Amino acid sequence: MDARPHSSGDSPDTATADDLRRFQIEQQEDGVPVPTMNSIVSALRFFFTQTLDRPDLARRLVRLAHPRNLPVVLSRDEVARLLNATTCLKHQAALSVAYGAGLRVAEVSMLKVTDLDSERMLLRVERGKGGRYRNAMLSEDLLRLLREWWKVGRQQGVMHRDGWLFPGQHAMKPISTRQLYRIVVEAAQAADIAKRVGPHTLRHSFATHLLEDGTDIRIIQVLLGHAKLNNTALYAKVATRTVRTVTSPLDKLGLFKPGEISPDSSLLPAPLTGLPMQVT
Repeated sequence: MDARPHSSGDSPDTATADDLRRFQIEQQEDGVPVPTMNSIVSALRFFFTQTLDRPDLARRLVRLAHPRNLPVVLSRDEVARLLNATTCLKHQAALSVAYGAGLRVAEVSMLKVTDLDSERMLLRVERGKGGRYRNAMLSEDLLRLLREWWKVGRQQGVMHRDGWLFPGQHAMKPISTRQLYRIVVEAAQAADIAKRVGPHTLRHSFATHLLEDGTDIRIIQVLLGHAKLNNTALYAKVATRTVRTVTSPLDKLGLFKPGEISPDSSLLPAPLTGLPMQVT
C-alpha cells in the first residue's frame, strides 16, 4: 500500500489539499480499515505540522468515526466459575491478579516477586502501558492466594526471591501473554462460559463490578492507570491512597476464605516484598 499522499516523485512539501483528499478517498476505496486510516492521519498530521511546518495541510486530513463494540464483561458468578476452572494454583493466581487488581495481561506477565508490598497492600506495576509506573491494589484474598502459590512454586523449584511472580516454561523467563490467553480460554471452556473471553475480559469485569458497587468512575480510572496528574509525586500519593480505600471485587467473591488457603504462620512477608523469603 502506498501511503504517500500524492503521486510518486513529487515532493511532500508541494502537496495540496486536493492531493490529501484524493489520497484518503483511495484508501477508503482500497478497503483500508478505519483504525489504520486514522493512524496514518495522525502520522501525516505530525509530519506536515512538525516537519514541514504546514499546519494548513494537517487540518485538511480527516479522521473517520467508526463503531466501537462494547467489551465483553463476565458476571461475578462467571468470574468465580472461571477462576475455579483453572487447572493449577499458578494459573488460578495469575488470573486472580488480572481480575483482583485490574491489570493488563502484559502487566500480569511482567510482575516480579519484589513487586508485591504486603505492608502497604500494593502491587507495583513497572512500565505498564505507555511506559508508566503505577501502584495497583493488593487485596487480602489475593495476598493469601499468592502466599500459597509462593509455597508451591518454591517446592517446585520455579520461584525465586528476585524472580518472576509467574515464571514461564523456563523459570528464568516470565509466563508469556500467549500462555495467559490460552489459560483463560481453556478455563472459560471448562466453566461452560459461552462468551468470547480473553485476559482483558477480566480487567473489564474488574472495572464494571467496581462501578456496580458504586465506586466513583474517577477512582476506577486511577485504579486502571488511566488518570494521571502532571505532578508525578502527587499522583503517586493520590493513587496509593486510592487503591487502599477500595475493596477489590475479588474479595467479594469469597473464593479464598481463611482456612481454605492457610500459609504456614512462619512464612510471613518480608517488609518490602509481600511474599515470604524464609523458605529454601
